[in-house]
Amino acid sequence: MVRSPDAEVDAVADPLRAHRASPCNCHGDYTISVNLLHLYDQSLVGRAAEIGLEWDKKQFSFAAIEARSNRVANALRARGFAKGDRLGVHLANSVELIDIFLACVKLGVIFVPINILYRDREIEHITRDAEPRAVITSPEELTSGNEERPRESLDGDTPAAIIYTSGTTGASKGAVLTHNSFISNSVSLLAAWQISQADRLLLTLPLFHIHALGNGLQCWLMSGCRMRLLERFDHRTAAEEFLDFRPTLFFGVPTIYVRLLDAPAEIATSMRLFVSGSAPLPTHVFEKFCERFGHTILERYGMTETFMTLSNPYAGERRAGTVGFPLPGVSARIVDGELQVKGPTVFAGYWRNPAATAAAVDDGWFKTGDLASISDDGYYTLLGRKGDLIISGGFNIYPREIEELLLEQAGVREAAVIGVADAIRGEVPIAYIVGEASADDLDRVCRAQLASFKVPRKFIRVDSIPRTALGKVQKHLLGS
Repeated sequence: MVRSPDAEVDAVADPLRAHRASPCNCHGDYTISVNLLHLYDQSLVGRAAEIGLEWDKKQFSFAAIEARSNRVANALRARGFAKGDRLGVHLANSVELIDIFLACVKLGVIFVPINILYRDREIEHITRDAEPRAVITSPEELTSGNEERPRESLDGDTPAAIIYTSGTTGASKGAVLTHNSFISNSVSLLAAWQISQADRLLLTLPLFHIHALGNGLQCWLMSGCRMRLLERFDHRTAAEEFLDFRPTLFFGVPTIYVRLLDAPAEIATSMRLFVSGSAPLPTHVFEKFCERFGHTILERYGMTETFMTLSNPYAGERRAGTVGFPLPGVSARIVDGELQVKGPTVFAGYWRNPAATAAAVDDGWFKTGDLASISDDGYYTLLGRKGDLIISGGFNIYPREIEELLLEQAGVREAAVIGVADAIRGEVPIAYIVGEASADDLDRVCRAQLASFKVPRKFIRVDSIPRTALGKVQKHLLGS
């Protein structure tokens, strides 16, 4: 167990101090203010008798989910947890993980999910930074016999979670996400993607990540649809899950869609919408998926700090290689090549890191660190991370352009391009390849289809390319 610090944390170091104000007197010590529970209750209370969740071959009504999470909330309160405390959660997907998240929301305890793939060093970084009151590593740790919902003063500015960034460029930082940011994101997606109670959501993504926690779990709870939760995506059983559950809605990442290309076409017969995010979807995967299944994947864009900010349209052209337009309530702009976004989903700041917060946000505009372009008709296209831009002899090289070409070639399963120092040109590109394609063949293709300064100087074959749990390439680990 990791104890939280004393209450005298300086307000500058702790941006959440303002959220711990005394409750108002408008209803005893319980503030009537819009928070996540008001939207969840459309399902937890309004659809109490309906089956809301399938997990491990069991079915749970919304009433059962309400009661289970109340028992956990009361167990946490008995342990001394109070509003503003942090709870670290190092668990794989399970109904118990949902119980814990809901219990935290009900108490005003800040939910701190920890990637289950992290090792001791990475976990220590998060626990040292967030200073949770405890870290849960077993779902059996919390139980009580009290099913009454605890009451706490909550409002839209109350922090609901601290989610640590994926660390694709270095040590991860804790993004503070409030009730309002969760609400704004979910309401926007429900409208933009026409998610309703009639949907059936198959969720295979990890709940420690913003993609599943911020999109999947929230849209399920707020729409009241039926959700089947899996511990993880398993390509060996994926087709069986689709055919058995008959989902209408699926959230995936590019590596999942690559795997699904081998599944029978029948998996898509009940589907209404496939959504892709968390990493760029290669154009050839987009096209092959449409050809095989008759569905055009909807690609969108978001970050831990901002939730979802851009999306291809539900009704309209879903353009390959783009992330579409800003979602309702979001503004987007490109400054010196970098995409910046502004809106109600943007985080409250980095936990106890005001310097990093000030560097990332300028007058409400969050600097994403992603390079982008915009077409004449308003579609945004990502060009890669700002730190990945290669400047060679004064020319800008966007690695994604080269990676897309390499991924189109037979014998290339994965590709990543980085810049390395060069005495003459400053930087030159080199490519890391997973597959059987020869360096000579790849060099020939690149020279035929790219300007000479974009052609990788080396093609290095590797067994795998380092990625996060959601499929983002960790380029800072290549060549190290």
